[in-house]
This record gives sequence, structure tokens and C-alpha cells, in this order.
Amino acid sequence: MEESIANSVKQSYFNILALFLEAEKMETRFVRCLLKWGLQLKLTQNDINTPAKKLEQLQFSQPSDKVAQLEAIYHLVEMINIDKVVDDVELEVASIYAEKLGFKRQIVGDLLKSIATKDSDGASSQNIHKEVIDFLKINES
Repeated sequence: MEESIANSVKQSYFNILALFLEAEKMETRFVRCLLKWGLQLKLTQNDINTPAKKLEQLQFSQPSDKVAQLEAIYHLVEMINIDKVVDDVELEVASIYAEKLGFKRQIVGDLLKSIATKDSDGASSQNIHKEVIDFLKINES
């Protein structure tokens, strides 16, 4: 994953984490999923020690416009796809997040199915990004 994309995905990760931390109670399987993503993103001490990332101060931030919402879903797909395995709990976490962003709950699953051939096609990150954005625009209209 390119460094600029990786940094954006990390920012989205912290937004997802904030969403789940705001819940009165978080299921253990969701915690495991979020920890797995953090490990796969290779979060460093610097990533989690900045003042804006202190767990007790994290707050979910609703993306300001449709483009930012589309980007957030793209980052979510990148996160899920890091290990090339899509677990049921990842889809559930992703669906909760997508719904919070204003998308239909099942959109992430449909999106992942549509780009499942990414590696076999040898598509670049830019092509995948365009595919994700196009898919969401079509399916949300």
C-alpha cells in the first residue's frame, strides 16, 4: 500500500475505532477485529501517542461530504483487504461503519465481492480506488 494511502487508511481506522469506543458496550469479536486491523496497518507508537489519537479523547467524525464518505469506504475496503481474507466479523464491523456513514448496510459486502479479483487482475491502487468510487456512486443513486 502506498504511503499516502496507508496514512489515510490509518486515519479512517482511528475514526472506526472511535465509533466503536463510543458504544456503551463493545462485543469482544469487534475488539478482535479492530485489533487485527491495527496490527495489519502496522500502527507504531507514534501513531497512537499523538494527542489527537489518545483513546480517551477519540471521537467519531462524520465525513463532511459525499466524496469524503466515499473515501472512507475505500479506506475500509483497503483495510479489510490487507490480508486477502474477509471474515464475517470484518463484514459486520464494516457494515455498521458504512451505515453510520449513510450507506446501505450491505454495500460493503457487495463492494468486496465486486473487487475480489483485484489481485488476480493485477490492478493498481488507483484502479481499485476508481472502481470503489464508481461502484458506490452507481449503487447509491
